[in-house]
Amino acid sequence: MGVEEKSRASGDSPRDAVLPTVNPEVEKAQPPKSAIHPAFYVSIWIAMSSSVILFNKWILSAKGFDFPVVLTTYHLVFSTIMTQILARYTTLLDGRKTVKMTGKVYLRAIVPIGFFFSLSLICGNLTYLYLSVSFIQMLKATTPVAVLLSGWALGVSQINMRVFLNVSVIVVGVIIASYGELEFVWLGVILQIAGVAFEALRLTMVQRLLSSAEFKMDPLVSLYYFAPICALMNGVVALFWEVPRLTMADVDRVGLFYFFLNGLCAFGLNVSVVFLIGKTSSLVLTLCGVLKDVLLVVASMVIYGSQVTLTQFFGYSIALGGMVYYKLGAETIKSYAGEAGRQWADFGNRRPVLRRISIILLSIFVVFALLGGFAPDYAAGIDPTEYLNEAKSKIGMSA
Repeated sequence: MGVEEKSRASGDSPRDAVLPTVNPEVEKAQPPKSAIHPAFYVSIWIAMSSSVILFNKWILSAKGFDFPVVLTTYHLVFSTIMTQILARYTTLLDGRKTVKMTGKVYLRAIVPIGFFFSLSLICGNLTYLYLSVSFIQMLKATTPVAVLLSGWALGVSQINMRVFLNVSVIVVGVIIASYGELEFVWLGVILQIAGVAFEALRLTMVQRLLSSAEFKMDPLVSLYYFAPICALMNGVVALFWEVPRLTMADVDRVGLFYFFLNGLCAFGLNVSVVFLIGKTSSLVLTLCGVLKDVLLVVASMVIYGSQVTLTQFFGYSIALGGMVYYKLGAETIKSYAGEAGRQWADFGNRRPVLRRISIILLSIFVVFALLGGFAPDYAAGIDPTEYLNEAKSKIGMSA
């Protein structure tokens, strides 16, 4: 109800001059709203996250740089240097000034978290030597289950069997996806499961640390504190495990420029997470994570020729569905599904041609995936060469 309507309702005659309800000077002093759409930050985060995973796979597998611990140590040293520079010359790390960090807190909280962070990074990079990117992403879907169990074990959350039954759907889906994997390597699976377990312990310990208002940190500030100790721990492991057999020929095989670009991508991922959370919400981050995992599976099929069977597709769909249900809940999913349906219908009314093109492109992609990526599941062991040679001989052509 406006000012004029309020005056009439109270029985007074309307005044010609109405006092302003907002101080113009204060209104001018407010910072302008960001002109960048949140979709930009979402796209950057998905691109950076996917690039780091595919880049690491390319270095460790395609380029034959068989030194995952050295690579992890390099990422952490790069992040340590970059966070120190940002802390000195920018305001991105000003959040650290509100953290009451002491030597005692660092030793009792940061060092143990850094220890599990190092182990998760080492196991994660070692996995690229044995498994495809697509299968690794499927196994990573068990992370919510591991976080739930570690929370119960460390007393951060209360045991709830109903929640456990909900996340069990994720485990069932991953088991089905693993059963359908054509290049199943037990060592790689064990390393990935260990990496998920270490990451779950790290996340739970971080949750317990951040439960106090004195230690609220964004991902970039966390990296500022964790990167140095993690670099030291990984460096010690690399010094005795991989450095003795590392030569300049191994480094030259990849190239210094690509190493620098790889470190920049890994650090850029942490920066993009800060902006994504700041401009959107944790809910958007969850949904973007699911989308990123699906896109990574597709990218692995296209770039590296990874074979994804129909069994894996079915199992991974169950795991993703269970993960979304666990993180969002039924009511939230219903509301978002309804809103998506309305937006899609409105898009069809406003842009009918574009909607038809989108449907056609999606159909082509599905057909390509079924005939290309999933075909080995039901056409394994068939060599088309012998059939071609037989056909040539029947029509009188030389084989």
